[in-house]
Amino acid sequence: MKGKKIWSFLLMCLMIAVTIGKNPITSYAQSGLPTHLLTGYWQNFNNGAKCLRISDVPVSYDIIAVAFADATSTPGAVSFTLDSGLSSALGGYTESQFISDIAAVKGRGQKVIISVGGQNGTIRVEDSNAATNFANSVYSLMTKYGFDGVDIDLENGVNPTYMASALRSLSSKAGPGLIITMAPETIYMQSPSSSYFQLALNIKDILTIVNTQYYNSGAMLGYDGKVYSQGTVDFLTALATIQLENGLRPDQVGLGLPASPSGAGGGYVSPTVVNAALDCLYNGSNGGTFKPPHTYPTIRGAMTWSINWDASNGYNFANTVKPHLNSLGGGGQQQTVVTPAFSPAGGKYNSAQSVTITCATSGATIRYTTDGSTPNSGSPVYSGAINVSSTTTIKAYATAPGMNDSAVNSVTYTIDNGGNYQTWAPNTAYKVGDIVYYSGKNYKCIQPHTSLVGWEPSNVPALWQVQ
Repeated sequence: MKGKKIWSFLLMCLMIAVTIGKNPITSYAQSGLPTHLLTGYWQNFNNGAKCLRISDVPVSYDIIAVAFADATSTPGAVSFTLDSGLSSALGGYTESQFISDIAAVKGRGQKVIISVGGQNGTIRVEDSNAATNFANSVYSLMTKYGFDGVDIDLENGVNPTYMASALRSLSSKAGPGLIITMAPETIYMQSPSSSYFQLALNIKDILTIVNTQYYNSGAMLGYDGKVYSQGTVDFLTALATIQLENGLRPDQVGLGLPASPSGAGGGYVSPTVVNAALDCLYNGSNGGTFKPPHTYPTIRGAMTWSINWDASNGYNFANTVKPHLNSLGGGGQQQTVVTPAFSPAGGKYNSAQSVTITCATSGATIRYTTDGSTPNSGSPVYSGAINVSSTTTIKAYATAPGMNDSAVNSVTYTIDNGGNYQTWAPNTAYKVGDIVYYSGKNYKCIQPHTSLVGWEPSNVPALWQVQ
């Protein structure tokens, strides 16, 4: 995760411009975590930072990400082995002690997850078999060591389709308490069209938090299209707002920073700058020249690389940032988007219905499904009336920037046309002998044609014969 390439300004300029769209989803991951939290990486290696046992990690860290799982010869599968150099530095830290320590910190309310990737990580999930192998192997590690979830820190790219499939499979195995975090490099979160951003949106209903690495980045575009340099409060707030205004909930966005200058090649800021950025996003105070378009009282928190470098620096990061996160309170000011309404109401009808969906929250985006499934970030955006010509269940929810997503509303329209015939519809190809239902009557097609508005069976006897 450290010593990564610093992306040049030229590469930044070639990035796809930030789109100001919305890509919502509805349910929150239930993981027993505080409203505002601190995540830190525990190094399973000795690189000069202070070596720590898991039990040495202070309680100020809500999530401890064990860095890192290892790739195996099986595509997509990962394993974990306690580093022998670390074990030796700690006087013989054993696997059984490691497992016992995980249980101990969990007993005091902390969560421990396994991180996959890092600077040298070579794990790739690029097909369905690899997705299955990934889910099975991570779940096996969770079972063996007691991990609460997984962190995705693949710094050589990610396939959003198959990794989403893998994480959904893991979720089905582990249940609703599964923690899923991500730590993409800054360049990967510049636009919702990037692979990492797509992955986050694809799993939004089971995603816990995205802690973007706001370091080793050089200069980047902010939400307002202006260029900001790393190491400033504006860099943190302007780039975080890209995520906050393009589909992720505020409780899914965290600020990732190095714990000390030794923890990164560039981008270190004083923990007080981290606090100022959190304030700016939380309530609009203490920022720089960039002003977010909304406030985000449920902004999730901060992440640092690493707990070990923080320990080497007297835990200055944790001792400064965690109390400030606690002072932000429960984030109860965050409002929720009004649940969408349907017209006409669901029920039984004897003809096709034109269904409209509205939301009382100004500027809300509505997504819906017509197959009975729960809508998500990949579902169609509502843009006009939906023609319902057969029994159909429509589900919809809405989202708006700076607000919690609405609940899902579900209605069923039962179309009883007095028989089992298809209801006539425009822009449909009919052949001789087809029977349709329209306005309380059945009609038989007597001439092949593609129907148009105005060619309703009752209007065109040359095409239809009443039965």
